Amino acid sequence: MRIVAGTARGRKLVVPDGSATRPTTDRVREATFNALFSLDVIDDATYVDLFAGSGALGLEALSRGAAHVTFVERDRAALAALRKNIDTLGFADESTVIATDSMRWIATAGHFDVVIADPPYDFDAWELLQTTADATVLVAESNAPIVVVEPWGLLRERTYGSTVVTIISGPDFGS
Repeated sequence: MRIVAGTARGRKLVVPDGSATRPTTDRVREATFNALFSLDVIDDATYVDLFAGSGALGLEALSRGAAHVTFVERDRAALAALRKNIDTLGFADESTVIATDSMRWIATAGHFDVVIADPPYDFDAWELLQTTADATVLVAESNAPIVVVEPWGLLRERTYGSTVVTIISGPDFGS
């Protein structure tokens, strides 16, 4: 696995051992960030990468010009890989790592420009995530389309093999 574009393009990432995480493929990351670029929500944006795993999604955002990424992950092996990737790519100053449950944390977090959520495929709390996340854009990676709830609005939904990427906008999108 590698960073697809930006200042760290081509740099390899380590992934945690075991099956507790499911890294996003290069193809899906590239398509997702091309979509975010077209929506003008990368440069100087603040991101949170929920269920961060190796950090590939948040690190891709930093490589492409995000101002800061908060990574939230609770698995110890994933946290070790994540911290190593941040250090290897030189993104320590633009990163915060929170070792806790993503859903508990997001419920009390402040506003972010973009929230990326790539939970385990058996995750079934998409509605709760939408009602608790305070963001301009939410990117959801899942194994099936998610139901978008008010006040969120669907921007894009694409399927890549068994992965569905849904990008939705919060009420402050475009303002």
